[in-house]
Amino acid sequence: MNFTQFDDHPLRDLIASKLGELPPAERRVAEYLRDHAHEIIFATSGEIGAATSTSDATVIRTAKALGFSGLPDLKREAGREALGETRPSARLRSRIDKGGQETTSLLDHVFTEAAERLLETRRLITEDTFVAAVDLLVGAREIVTFGLGASEMSAHYLTLRLRRLGRQARLINATGFRLADDLLGLHESDVMVLYVPGRLFNDVFVLLDHAQAVGTPVMLFSDSLLPILADRVTHTLTAVHSGSGYTGEGLSSMLLTDCLALGVAARDRDRATGTSELLNSLRTALTQPEARGRTARRSRGAEKGATP
Repeated sequence: MNFTQFDDHPLRDLIASKLGELPPAERRVAEYLRDHAHEIIFATSGEIGAATSTSDATVIRTAKALGFSGLPDLKREAGREALGETRPSARLRSRIDKGGQETTSLLDHVFTEAAERLLETRRLITEDTFVAAVDLLVGAREIVTFGLGASEMSAHYLTLRLRRLGRQARLINATGFRLADDLLGLHESDVMVLYVPGRLFNDVFVLLDHAQAVGTPVMLFSDSLLPILADRVTHTLTAVHSGSGYTGEGLSSMLLTDCLALGVAARDRDRATGTSELLNSLRTALTQPEARGRTARRSRGAEKGATP
């Protein structure tokens, strides 16, 4: 679903326009979705089915009949609309209230949303998309990652994983004038990886403009911004965001990052295992001084065997 098409037609109006095309059970679900737009952000398909005397399968069919890929897709659109209407403190109260006061209820809501997000992310990532992403990283002289706020954790995680596989990688997490210094070393043989889930900053446009000027390929992890930025990047990976806020911003992107790291490791197992052994030696030397000599020999061996 291209979310930009809803800029002038909120979710409520979209559902109202489709009601006449739906069979009775799905119409009942659609009416509930229309009249409880804020509540459905926090609801599971089973809860919506119970509220409409239908089933979770009917709820999912209804979401698809309305033009969405599934319920998580519809809930993200509802969440985007609520985001512009509600103060953060009010959204937090809603999450607490809808999640329930009992610990078991909170567990069910959070884990259900996590499962929905991850399954939807997996559905949207094809094998060809994944292989192309690994190809970009493997062929890079250096991988430069960028993320701000919560997304910085995902960018830092990819940088850490790649370094431990013997790849040249660095993190950019600066803003303003400091960002300019970090961009000076960007090269056309590098790859820039951006984690930008749902909020745009001027810094992102500066990054993209500079990458285009230098000729650096760009890989983008995002959700709602994909339609806006897709034509300005080389490769996109859809990391499904949370409509309710129950689960962390980086949940989907972190899992995709794990997949990419394993894909890179599989392309050059000798480099990955050699770097892992060196890392372990360095750690041992830090805790056991008598091991320093062995570590130095392994470091020289790793340098000789490194791919230029």
